[in-house]
Amino acid sequence: MSASSESEDYFDTVIGHIEDFVISDEFQKLVQNFMQTYYKEFNECEENRIEYTEIFNQYTNALESCIVGNLEERMPNFSMERFSEELSKRKTQLDGEIFELLFSLTDFLAFKELILDYKLYKENHLSDLDSGIQISRLSNSLI
Repeated sequence: MSASSESEDYFDTVIGHIEDFVISDEFQKLVQNFMQTYYKEFNECEENRIEYTEIFNQYTNALESCIVGNLEERMPNFSMERFSEELSKRKTQLDGEIFELLFSLTDFLAFKELILDYKLYKENHLSDLDSGIQISRLSNSLI
């Protein structure tokens, strides 16, 4: 097996395990609780407050330690350093929610966009849109 092929297999295996884990209730609750706790702190403005960096660091540490712990349980040969290198090599080729999540761990702007999207969802009550719809009959004089 070539080094390139072995490298791709390793990367694909890690991504597969991460995909399995991020859909777990444990991980979903962690992200949900984090977003719920901090989304009100963020505003959509170009200037970033120092608190944003502190929150971003907490987010990164919490999610990364959870993901790495899970990967170490599933893969005795897991190396975060090796995986980070592989991820960096492929950054421009990768697309999808899993990669958006992974990039949000290392990219502050991706994290900020993620938390602002959550804030938009929470404050606009997007799931309640149909509750404001009312159907009424036109008066007989118009018919």
